[in-house]
Amino acid sequence: MGKLYEKLMQDYRFKEGMKACINCGTCTAICPAAEFYKYDPRSIVDMVQSRDEEAIEKLLKSETIWYCGECMSCVTRCPRKNAPGLIVMALRSLSIDEGYFIHSEKGRQQYVINKEMYSNILNYGYCVYPRTFKYEDHPEYGTTGQWIEQNLDEIHKRVGSNLDGDGPGILRKIPDEDLMQLRNIFEQTGAFKRMDTLKRLSKERADSLGLTEEEYSEQIFNTISEGHFN
Repeated sequence: MGKLYEKLMQDYRFKEGMKACINCGTCTAICPAAEFYKYDPRSIVDMVQSRDEEAIEKLLKSETIWYCGECMSCVTRCPRKNAPGLIVMALRSLSIDEGYFIHSEKGRQQYVINKEMYSNILNYGYCVYPRTFKYEDHPEYGTTGQWIEQNLDEIHKRVGSNLDGDGPGILRKIPDEDLMQLRNIFEQTGAFKRMDTLKRLSKERADSLGLTEEEYSEQIFNTISEGHFN
């Protein structure tokens, strides 16, 4: 048994997701991502099930594992109750831990996603926080989004949310003791270590390209190459 497969075996999601694949292809037939991306969950499970180290390493360096939307439609249809979505989650974690994510465009984008999302979670308690969601970074938000940003407090007051307020309510201020608990969870689960790996390897790549951290973040955030879609 190879090193990479052994590490996958240590991930509870892999243990839960990999049972006895019969290669029927039902997961691919039901998969929303497979309809649009060059993505085939059946072939991913088949590749991992082979325990071929070279094939698994190639998969960890590929774009493929980042196409999954983690909707879990696959497990609802699999006749053997495999969960390709969970297997992909385990592969993504291993790709980051081993530094293979840096080899793919979608893998490199995890740096921006994690930087923004983790910052929101740790500082405010929300994955998406209105005051950090900027129109200039998301022009697809449209002019309505721009207007919302410019009138944020008034709009949230009108719709009845409790943005940054005390007590209960949507988007309420999360107490400091709860944010500290989130930090403890990140520490105990290894999330901080994974964040450090993402940051360290991304900085090395930025330095090799002669880019600042901000320039590198902007580049990978806006780069979409051809060849991802069917």
